[in-house]
Amino acid sequence: MENFLRPIYQERASDQNTLGILTMEKIKPNSPLTDNFDIILLIIVKEAKQSWHVKHYESGGETAALHVVTEGTLMEWVDTSSYRRAVEWLINGKVVYDRNEYISELKEKLRDFPRDKRKIRKAIEFGKLVKSYNEAKELYELKEYKDANSKVLYSLHYLARLAVIEKGFYPEVTVWNQVKQIDLEVYKLYEEFIESNEEISKRIELMILAMDFVIKNRAEVSVEHLLDIMRMKEYPWSYAELKSSPMIETYTLDLSAIISYLEEKEMIEVVLQETKGKGVYQRKYKIQ
Repeated sequence: MENFLRPIYQERASDQNTLGILTMEKIKPNSPLTDNFDIILLIIVKEAKQSWHVKHYESGGETAALHVVTEGTLMEWVDTSSYRRAVEWLINGKVVYDRNEYISELKEKLRDFPRDKRKIRKAIEFGKLVKSYNEAKELYELKEYKDANSKVLYSLHYLARLAVIEKGFYPEVTVWNQVKQIDLEVYKLYEEFIESNEEISKRIELMILAMDFVIKNRAEVSVEHLLDIMRMKEYPWSYAELKSSPMIETYTLDLSAIISYLEEKEMIEVVLQETKGKGVYQRKYKIQ
C-alpha cells in the first residue's frame, strides 16, 4: 500500500499549494478511526475549489482513503470538533511531508490549546450537554426509560469532553481513556452508570440527580465565553442580538438551551421590555 500511495503524495508534495501530508494506518480489524480503510492519507492544502475532497483507492486487496482538505476547513474541524477523526489523524498521524514545518508547528499549537479557543469549545460542549440532559429528564418523567438511558449516556459523553477541554486537551475519539487519567469525578459517574445493578428507572433517577450537581458546579466556567460577550455592553441583550453575534456562531443551535439553563440557575436575569402589544413584553437578558 505504501508503494501504491507514494506516487500520489510525491506528486502532491511538489505542489506549492500543499502544506503537509500525514498517514494514519489501521491497526485493528475493526477500525472506526480510519473508517475501516487500511490507511488514511490526509493532505492539507492552502486553498482548493472544494474545501474537502475525498477519493477511495484499492490495490492488492488493501484499501486507502485520500482526504484533501483546505487549511481553513481543517482549523474549523479543530476549533469546533465537527470532524473528530480528522483531528485525531492530525494529532497521531505519521508525517510524510511537512512544508516549512507547518505540521510540526500546528501540532505544537494543538498541544497548547489556546485559552480563547478553549472557552469557545467549552461553550459548544456545554450547550450540547444541557440540551441532552434536559431531554433525558423529560424522557424519564414520561417513563420512556430506554430513550432516557440513551440521553444520559450522551450527556455523560458531552460532560467527559468538557472535562478534557477544561484540563487543556483536545478530546479524542477514545475520550473515556483521557477522562480516566485527568478527571476521576466524571469518570466515576460514567462507571457507576454503566456498571449499576439498579433497575433502569432507578439508575437514571440517581444519575440525573448526580449530574445536576456536577453540571451546576461547572456551568460558570463552561459558559465564560458567552458571559464575556454579554459583559460587552451594560444594557440587556435580546435573544436575537445574541443569536446574530458572529462570536456565538459556533454554538448558535444550542444557545437557547444555554440561556434557559443560566436563567433557571439564576446566573443571568430576565428583563422585560414593553412592546406595542398591550401586556406583551420582550424578554431580554443580563448578567446578575
